Amino acid sequence: MFLLIERLPRRGKQIVAMIADAAVLGFSVWAALAIRLESPWPDLQGHSMLLLGLGAIVVGLPFCYGFGLYREITRYIGIQFAMRVGYAVTVIALLLAFAAFMNDRAQGLPRSAILIFWMLALLGIGGLRGIARYMIRRGSQGACSRTLVYGAGDVGAGLVSMLAQDRRTKIVGFIDDEPSRVGSEIRSLPVFSAANISDVVREMRVDTVLLALPESSRRRRREVFQELTTMGVRVMLVPTLKEIAEGTAQTDAVRVMKIEDLLGRAPVQAVEELLARNISGANVLVTGAGGSIGSEIARQILLLGPRRLVVLDNCEFNLYTVENELRRLAGTSSGLQITAVLGSVLDRVRLERVMLENTIDTVFHAAAYKHVPIVEANEIEGVSVNVLGTLRAAQAARRHGVSSFVLVSTDKAVRPTSVMGASKRLAEKCLQALSDSDSRLKASTNERAVSKRPTRFTMVRFGNVLGSSGSVVPHFTDQIRRGGPVTLTHPDITRYFMTIPEASSLVIQAGAMGNGGDVFVLDMGEPIRIIDLARTMIRLAGYSEKDADQPDGDIEIQITGLRPGEKLYEELVIGDNCGPTEHVAIMRASERFMPWEELESSLEALEAAIDQHDVVRVRSILKHLVSGYGSQARSNQSGT
Repeated sequence: MFLLIERLPRRGKQIVAMIADAAVLGFSVWAALAIRLESPWPDLQGHSMLLLGLGAIVVGLPFCYGFGLYREITRYIGIQFAMRVGYAVTVIALLLAFAAFMNDRAQGLPRSAILIFWMLALLGIGGLRGIARYMIRRGSQGACSRTLVYGAGDVGAGLVSMLAQDRRTKIVGFIDDEPSRVGSEIRSLPVFSAANISDVVREMRVDTVLLALPESSRRRRREVFQELTTMGVRVMLVPTLKEIAEGTAQTDAVRVMKIEDLLGRAPVQAVEELLARNISGANVLVTGAGGSIGSEIARQILLLGPRRLVVLDNCEFNLYTVENELRRLAGTSSGLQITAVLGSVLDRVRLERVMLENTIDTVFHAAAYKHVPIVEANEIEGVSVNVLGTLRAAQAARRHGVSSFVLVSTDKAVRPTSVMGASKRLAEKCLQALSDSDSRLKASTNERAVSKRPTRFTMVRFGNVLGSSGSVVPHFTDQIRRGGPVTLTHPDITRYFMTIPEASSLVIQAGAMGNGGDVFVLDMGEPIRIIDLARTMIRLAGYSEKDADQPDGDIEIQITGLRPGEKLYEELVIGDNCGPTEHVAIMRASERFMPWEELESSLEALEAAIDQHDVVRVRSILKHLVSGYGSQARSNQSGT
C-alpha cells in the first residue's frame, strides 16, 4: 500500500495526505465526544455528528495546508515537522473551542471534549506520517549498508542525524576511544569500546565504518584504517567541523579516504603576520614556478596581496599553465601585475634584468632538479642547476638589493648519499657563505657607505610532499591502477611526508623569520615506512596484498633494491643544534659552513669542471665541499 502511494506523483501524494488528515479530523470529533459522553452513539441534543465532523474538516484542512504539512516529503520528516503538526492541531482545536463557547446553539456539546479532540488529532495526523515514514524507509533498507561511526563526539552525533534520512545507510552504533563514553547511548544508539572493535564488527555484521575523528588524530586514523581494512570493512572519512566551517567540505561530504588523510601530521595553524611579512605590497619572484612546490607557493602568494608577482620557469608548458591559473585566480579587477618569464636560472643576465626591471623585493627560489636517480645519472646538469643556478640567482638578488631570498631545500641535503642531496647542501652553503660575507662587510664598514640593503638569505629544508611530480605516491597509484606489482626499493626504507599546500605555507612563513644565513627545518611529523604506505594505498584502492600468506591476493609488492644515491631514511638536521622559532612547526638549525673566501675558488673550479663535462672532477669537488658525502654514499651502497 505504502509502496503504491510512493509511486504516485507529488500532487497525488499531497491529495492522499489531505484525505488521510480529513479522515483523522472527522474521526477525532466522533471519538472525542464518544469518550467524553461514554457512548459510541453520543446524545448531542439535536446536533448532527456528520455536520460537526465536516465542520472540523472544513476548518482544519486550510490550517494544515497553511502550516506546510503538505510541502514536507514524508521520507525526511523529523522534529521540525512534528512541531508544525502540533501548531496546526492546536490552532484548529482553539478555533473549535472558540466557536463552541461563542455559539449558543453549541449548548449540549461538552467543551472538555475539545482537549480530547486535540490529543486524538495530534496523534492521528502525526502518527500516520510516522507510520508512513517507517514503512517507506523499511521497504528501502533491504540492501542498506550496516555502518558504525568511529567517534562519539560532536561530528559523529551530527553525522548520525544527517544519515538518519539516508535509505542506503543504517547506523548501528558508535565506537569511541574514550572510556567514559562507552556503555552510554547517543540518539538511542549504543557506544562501544574501540578495544573491542573486531568483536563489534563481527557481531553487528558491520560493512562500513565512518571515521569522525578530529584532524589531530591522524596517527589514530592510520591505525584504525589498517585494523579495519584487514577485516574487510570499508572505511570512509567524515569532514571535521573546522573543514565544514571554513567551507572546504560540506556536511554531506562523507568520502572515501585518501592517502593524504593518513600520512604526515595534523596541519598547524598558519601565523598570518608571518605569511604577509615579505609578501604584502611587495614585488615577488618565484623561480621554478611551474613545479609542484613553486606553483603552490605562487598560488599562496597571490592571496597575500603582493603588488607584483613574477613567475619564472624554463618549461614553456608549465609556465603557460601556472600563468593562466594565476590570472584566473587573481581576476581582472585585482590590480595585481602578473609577469611570466621563460628562462633558466643559469642565465645570469636574464635573472638580473628580471630583478631590476620588476624591482623585486622577495625571491622564492624553487628551481631545481630533484629526482634522485635521474640526477645521479646526469650529474653535470643536476649540479649545474642546483648549485650554480642557486648561486647566480642569489648573486643577482644581492646585486640588485632584493630584501629576502628564500631557498627551497630538502632533507636529502643532510648527510647526503646522492648527487642531488650533495648539490642542495652545497647550494645551502653558498647562501650561508654569502650571508656571512655581507654580515662581516657591514660590521667593518660604515653603514652609510653601503649603498644597497643587504639581502637576507634563508634556507627552508623539508622532506617529501604528497602528490609532487616524481614522488612515490603518484608512482604507486599508477602501478596499482595497472594491477601491480607495486615496486619498492627496500622493505625498511622510510620517508617524511607533508602536503604541498602546507609545505608551501611553511616555506613562506619561515622565509619571513630569517635574519640572514638561517637554515629552517619544518616539522614533518613522524617518518613513514614506505612498505606500509604501499600496503595502505593498496587497501585504499579496494584491493588486497598478494604475498606468501595470501596467494590469492590482488596486488603484489616487489622489492627491487636501493637505487644509486638512495638512502634508507632521511634526516632534517645536521647535528643537534636546533632551536624554536616564532612558529611551532618551524625550527632554526645552526650548521657549519665554509667562509666565502675559501668557498669561492672551489666554486670556480666546479664551474670549470661543469663546462668541461668532467664528471669525475665534479664528484670530487662535491666530496671535498660537502662533508660526509663520499663516505655516506659508500655506506649506503653497502647496505649498512
